[in-house]
Amino acid sequence: MSSYLRKKTPGDTSWFVHDRFGMFIHWGLYSMPARHEWVRYHEQITNEEYEKYFLRFDPDLYDPHEWARAAKNAGMKYAVLTTKHHEGFCMFDSQYTDYKCTNTPAGRDLVKEYVEAFRAEGLKVGFYYSLIDWHHPEFPIDMKSPVRNWPREKVEAINQKRDMRKYAEYMRNQVTELLTNYGKIDILWFDYSYSGDVDEKSWLHGKGKDDWEAEKLIATARALQPDIIIDNRTEIDQDLWTPEQVQPTDWVRHPVTGEYVTWEACQTFSGSWGYHRDEMTWKSPEMLIQMLIQTVSCGGNMLLNVGPTSRGYFDERATSALSAMGDWMHYNSRSIYGCTMAEPDILKTCPNGCRYTQTEDGKRLYVHLFSYPFHSLQIPGLAGKVAYAQFLHDGSEIRFYESDPTPGTKAFEDGTKVLNLMLPPVKPRVIVPVIELFLKD
Repeated sequence: MSSYLRKKTPGDTSWFVHDRFGMFIHWGLYSMPARHEWVRYHEQITNEEYEKYFLRFDPDLYDPHEWARAAKNAGMKYAVLTTKHHEGFCMFDSQYTDYKCTNTPAGRDLVKEYVEAFRAEGLKVGFYYSLIDWHHPEFPIDMKSPVRNWPREKVEAINQKRDMRKYAEYMRNQVTELLTNYGKIDILWFDYSYSGDVDEKSWLHGKGKDDWEAEKLIATARALQPDIIIDNRTEIDQDLWTPEQVQPTDWVRHPVTGEYVTWEACQTFSGSWGYHRDEMTWKSPEMLIQMLIQTVSCGGNMLLNVGPTSRGYFDERATSALSAMGDWMHYNSRSIYGCTMAEPDILKTCPNGCRYTQTEDGKRLYVHLFSYPFHSLQIPGLAGKVAYAQFLHDGSEIRFYESDPTPGTKAFEDGTKVLNLMLPPVKPRVIVPVIELFLKD
């Protein structure tokens, strides 16, 4: 069994740390301007100016069954959909606002259809819910607001009439709807706190757990669905740490106690979360697959984002990337599901240009070849520990032998024998080849 003891969590993360790979879906009115999900902030768009999108939101090609099949075929085991992003628009039929999809030309509950479709494919279902709301009449203007540059006197006059406590109650009411009306929900992904942010306008302060009344918010969720996984972006530790757009190189630990935590790297195909028509910095399939491997090799999950178009489908760039990941996962998912960081004594043997993952029971070790070695791979420290070796993608045997190390290497200086894996000189036609090592008991 893995020797890495994770910090105990309130919710049930047992399935989560096995499944390792999920789909994030950022979808809302911002898919219509198609210039980033923070388009309101970047372009300082008022509620009145943004109304043109609400009046015309009509995802006539939305078929969540296609989404679910694309996620499943890519090897993803769960999904998280934005039920409400910072713009405040609700993708579900909430009784607490008129600013919702059922009041647009869409005319239906988009969250409901998502839940049903993803469940039908056997995928776990999660909800993203924004703590920020640029549309709600009780949400005070701050440095994250689209209208942050309005004159101070105007902003202060508006804020004096707004009551954050009423907004916090609004959030609890909507979370109650989300966790009552759609059956079992596996993940609740709040986003996000920024109480420590500093702005040149010091009178525009950030918001955090006290503003969200986070203890009440989380208690509401736990009362309705005790096993649900909740992230820590309310500023209260829960189940899940969520590094964003960074690639950790070690297991994420609790900043105070140093304990290993349950963590998930949330990443994008490109530089935007929402659909961005003209954004061109899309990651290659090789980079995406390496990111997934790197994440699992550090004991984490990867939540990979798709931003659907305003008509409701995944564009060709997204479907192409998902297809490439699915092709690799079809043959190599055994090195991802149920795997984690290699045991410490094994991890230190990892050669340059490789990443290890290891099954939770410790019986199999996977060597991911980021840089393909010519003809052979020497691994100091594994001599005498391997019973059998094969390529994972086709199950073809890799012969090996043990020997003294090459003079001048660290292993030679230590006097330890090395494991020599005899590889074909030409890299197999796999984006990242994986060697499966069956370890001796």
